[in-house]
Amino acid sequence: MDDSYSNISSTHLLGSVPAVVGEENKNTNYEVPEANMETFPPNNGGAGGGSRQGYQTLGTPTEGFEQQPANNWRGVFNVASYQQYFNVDTDIVVNRLMSSLYPFTGDFFSKIDANPDLYGLIWISTTLVFVLASLGNCGTYLMEKHTSSSTSWSFDVSYINVAASVIYGYAILVPLAYYFLIQYMGSHASLVRFWCLWGYSLFVFIVSSFLLLVPVEFLRWVIILITGTVSSCFVALNLRSYIEGNDLTILVVASFFLQMALAVFIKAWFFP
Repeated sequence: MDDSYSNISSTHLLGSVPAVVGEENKNTNYEVPEANMETFPPNNGGAGGGSRQGYQTLGTPTEGFEQQPANNWRGVFNVASYQQYFNVDTDIVVNRLMSSLYPFTGDFFSKIDANPDLYGLIWISTTLVFVLASLGNCGTYLMEKHTSSSTSWSFDVSYINVAASVIYGYAILVPLAYYFLIQYMGSHASLVRFWCLWGYSLFVFIVSSFLLLVPVEFLRWVIILITGTVSSCFVALNLRSYIEGNDLTILVVASFFLQMALAVFIKAWFFP
């Protein structure tokens, strides 16, 4: 039965037109055009023209994730532009802290020349704020307890506000003022290096704050004057070496007395 149906001619049926393949089509090579993969959905804000307008080819970075260059004004608001100033390890920080305790070498700028950091400024200033607030209350209590045994413990919260205002204001504004003054006088200045210098100059006050707990007024003044001298010499001598060759002695002397004024203020306010 199957063979008999297969032998029936179908050329007379409606719509059965035999396919004709020309010789010229037998040897035709079908080349696939080069694929150009595109991302979806289309980028409506793209600047491309023609039929590809609104699409973005793979491999092209999107504008939203493009990193802003550090020298652009937008880099001020980009966290990545500040990453280099926190690229320090423990050994580097400890070495710079030790340098602040030996101020007479005057080579601090040569140590930080390749990699000045802001980590020391933030960490030391914040630590000093809490140390002054806590130990200042303890020192005041011990001094009052030494003179009167009936004194009761009380914590003065205003110490935190004063310490934060003075320490952060001093560590940020004084280097900033020196930067503009030296620039105005025609000398080269680096704001980050100045912040780094003044930041590490405050470390000695953290150490001396523990010694100021001794309830002896004369000994407290001796400790704070030595501390102020060390910190003042560290700033003044390194600043002098930085602006060597320029007649800016008045700025060096002013930096010395500013550090001494800070030391006297710490003693008078937090350890009266």
